[in-house]
Amino acid sequence: MLKPLAKDALRWRLDPETLEFGTTAEVEPVIGFAGQDTAVDALRFGIECAAPEQNVFVRGQTGLGRMSIITRLLEEIRPDCNDLFDYAYVHDFKEPDHPKLLKLPPGRGKVLHSLVHDVARFIREELPKTLTGEAIQTQREAIETETNAKIAEITKPFEADLREAGMAMVQQGQPPAVQTHIVPLFDGKPLGGAELAQLLGEEKITQEQISEWETKQAEFAKRFGGIGREIQRMRVETGKRMLSLIEDSTRELVEDAVAPIRKDFAEPAVQRFVDSLIDDVIENLGREHPPGFHPADLYDVNVILESTCAERAPVVIETSPSLSRLLGSVETGWSPQGPTRGDFRRISAGSILKASGGYLVMEARDLLTEPGAWRVLVRTLRNKELEIVPQELSTPYFRTSIKPEPIPISLRVILIGDAGTYYMLDRADPDFGQLFKVLADFESEIDRDAEGLRQYASVIAKIAANEDLPPFDRSAVAALAEHGARIAARRDKLTARFGRIADIAREAVYVAHQRERNGAARGAITGDDIRETVRRTKARANLPSRRFHAMIANGTIIIETDGATVGQVNGLAVIKAGMLTYGFPARITATIAPGNAGIIDIESSASLSGQIHTKGFQILGGLLRYLLRADHAMAFSASLAFEQSYGGIDGDSASGAEICCLLSALTGVPLRQDVAMTGAIDQHGRIQAIGGVNEKIEGFFDTCEALGTSGHGGVIIPASNAGDLMLRHDVVEACAEGRFHVWAVKTVHEALEVFTGMEAGSPDEEGRYPEATLLGIAQSKARHFWERSLTSPTAYARAMAQLEGSAQAGGDVEA
Repeated sequence: MLKPLAKDALRWRLDPETLEFGTTAEVEPVIGFAGQDTAVDALRFGIECAAPEQNVFVRGQTGLGRMSIITRLLEEIRPDCNDLFDYAYVHDFKEPDHPKLLKLPPGRGKVLHSLVHDVARFIREELPKTLTGEAIQTQREAIETETNAKIAEITKPFEADLREAGMAMVQQGQPPAVQTHIVPLFDGKPLGGAELAQLLGEEKITQEQISEWETKQAEFAKRFGGIGREIQRMRVETGKRMLSLIEDSTRELVEDAVAPIRKDFAEPAVQRFVDSLIDDVIENLGREHPPGFHPADLYDVNVILESTCAERAPVVIETSPSLSRLLGSVETGWSPQGPTRGDFRRISAGSILKASGGYLVMEARDLLTEPGAWRVLVRTLRNKELEIVPQELSTPYFRTSIKPEPIPISLRVILIGDAGTYYMLDRADPDFGQLFKVLADFESEIDRDAEGLRQYASVIAKIAANEDLPPFDRSAVAALAEHGARIAARRDKLTARFGRIADIAREAVYVAHQRERNGAARGAITGDDIRETVRRTKARANLPSRRFHAMIANGTIIIETDGATVGQVNGLAVIKAGMLTYGFPARITATIAPGNAGIIDIESSASLSGQIHTKGFQILGGLLRYLLRADHAMAFSASLAFEQSYGGIDGDSASGAEICCLLSALTGVPLRQDVAMTGAIDQHGRIQAIGGVNEKIEGFFDTCEALGTSGHGGVIIPASNAGDLMLRHDVVEACAEGRFHVWAVKTVHEALEVFTGMEAGSPDEEGRYPEATLLGIAQSKARHFWERSLTSPTAYARAMAQLEGSAQAGGDVEA
C-alpha cells in the first residue's frame, strides 16, 4: 500500500539560525538583480544600442520590481546625449492653420522668445508713434507741396482763362481721390448747384445767366479733361510715394528692431520667420482689425520644449498615456457660438517630444486602454516624426483645429507588460515585432539558494531603511522566505515578486505595533509577526471560502467526507480572490448503463466546459480504452458530472479523479469519500502535475475539519507536485499526528489503490488482468456489457448479478 508523504516533505522550512545576521540592520540594503540576469542584459542592450527600432518590451508579472530595475539601469547607464533641442512654434502668415516649427539649440528658445517679444512690443507701441512723428510728417508735407506745385504749373493758364470768363476751379476730396469741378463766380465767390437755385429764386440772377454759365462750364470742362487726367495721375503718384514712404520707413524701423535676432540666430527657419514677420507688418499698415486684436499678437514664439540638460539623455515615465499626454495638444477656446480656432500659442508638448533623444517608459496595459494611443505611438515610431494633432483628433466638431508642422523625433520606448499583453500585441499588430525587437523577460522566481535568501534579506533591509521601519530579525526573514516559497509553489524556488513580499513586511510592522499596544516589548519584527500578517491577509479575502464551508455545513452543498460510495469522488478546484487563491472540493459523480453513447461529459453538453477541461475529458476516453485492453466495442453509456456546479469549469486537474469515478461506476467498487484527488492524466495512466496544489490540499483539509472525519483521510496529488508543497502549519501538524495524509502518486493505478484498498492490477501478455483486481473486474464488466448487446436480456441479467457479487466480495473498503 502506498505510504503518505512524511512531515518534512510537506513544507520547506528555513532554520533562522542558518542566516548569518541577527536583524536586517546588519544587512547591506541594496536590491540587486538576483535571478534576472537575462532580462537585465536585454535591458542594457536596449538602452545602450543605437540601432533603430530597438525598442524594448519588458515582460513579467507585477511585483517583480520591473520599474525599479528599469529606473536603476537608466540612471546607471543612461548615455550622454548631444542631440537635444529646444522646440518652438511660430505663426505661418501664409498658412495660418499650419504653424511652423523652429528647432533650436538647447536654451535658445527662451532667448528667441524674449527677442521676438521685444519686437512685438515695439511694433505695437513705438512704431505708430514714429510713423506719425515729425520726421515722417515733414517728408509727407514735402511730397504734397511738390505735387501741388506741379499741378499749379499746368493749371495756371487754364485758371487765367477761367477768371476772365467769370469761372473758377474748385477741388473736393483728399489725395489721391481728389475731384476737380468748374463752377461760376458771383461776386467773386464760386457757386454750387444749391447757391445757383437760391440766387435764381431771389431774382438776383436770371435763367439766361445760368444758361450762359452752363455753356461756358461745358466748354471749360472739355478743355479740362486732359488737364484733369494729368492731375489725377499726379495725385495717384503722390499716393504711391506717400505709401512707399511709410512702407520703407516701416521696413527700416522693423529691420532695426529685428537686427539682434538676425545676428544671433542663423537658422534658416528663424530667418524665414523674421522675413515673413516684416512682410506682415507692411501688409497690415492702415488695415482695420476686429476689436481686441492687433497683428502684433501673432508676433510671438511658443517654446513648447526647453532642453534643460545638454549632457544626459532624458527619461520620461508616463503613467497616464492618453493621446494628449503622449502627443501634446492644442487648446481650443470657447465662445457662445461654440469652439474657437486654436493657434500656435496654444500648442503644448507631450511625453513623446519630452523624451526625444532619450527614453519613454510606459505600462503597456495603460497605453492600450487609452483609445487610439497604441496606433498613434506605432505610427510615430514607424515614421520617426510626431504629429501633435493627428487625424484621429481632427473630428468634424473641431474642424477649427490647427495642424502644426510635424516634428522629427528619435527616442527609445520601453513598454512594461505581462505575457498575455505581449502575445496579444504580437498576434494583433504586425508592426509590433518590427518596432519592439528587444524582449526583456523577467523571471517570476529565483533559486532557493544562499543568493536568493540574501536577496530577500536585502529587499527587507532596503524597505526598512527607506521607510524608516523597525529592523526585521532573522526569524522574520526566514518566515518571509518561506512565504516566498509558498507563492512560487515550485521545487527549490522563491518568488521574485518582491512587491508582494514587501507588502507583507509593511503590514507586519503594523501587527508588531498592535502587539506592543497590548504590552509586548518593543523590538525587531519577528517571524510570529510575519505569520500573523499572512493569516490576516488571507482572512480578509476568504469570504468566498467561508460561505462555501457554511453551505457545506448546513447541507446546501453536499460533500461527503466519510464512508465509501460507488461512482462518486471528491475532486478539487480553486477559486481566486484578488491575489489569493483558495481550494475547495467538488463532488464528481458517474453513472453507467448498457448502450453505445460512450462517455458523456454533462458539463460540456451544458456548455459549461472550457477547452482545457474538454481536452482532458477526451483523454479520459482514450485512457479507459488503454486500461481495459478491450478487443471489442465499448457497449455502454456513461455520464460524468460536477454536481452543484452552475458556472463554467475549465482545466484538466480533475481528470484523474474522473477516471477513478468512472471505473468505480463500471465496477461497482466504492471509493473512499474522506480522500480527495487532484491531478491530470495522460492516455497511458500517468498522473501529471497541476497548479494550486497547496490550496487544494488545504481546501479539503478545512472541509474535513468543518464536517468532522474519521481522521484517516487526505488528498492524492501527482508525485511531480510533491516538491512544490508548502502547506500551512496546521495541515502539516495534522499530517504529523496521522489525522490527515497526502499521497503522491505517479499513476492512476496507485490512486485507485488508495481510494479502494484493492490492487489495481497489471495485465498479462495477453492484456488480461487478474480477476480479483479492480481493473480485472472492470475488464469483465466491459466484456459483459458487450456480450449483453449481442444476447438476450435474460442472459445479460444473470451476468450482471454474477459480476455484482464478485465486486462486493473484493471491493469493501474500511472507512
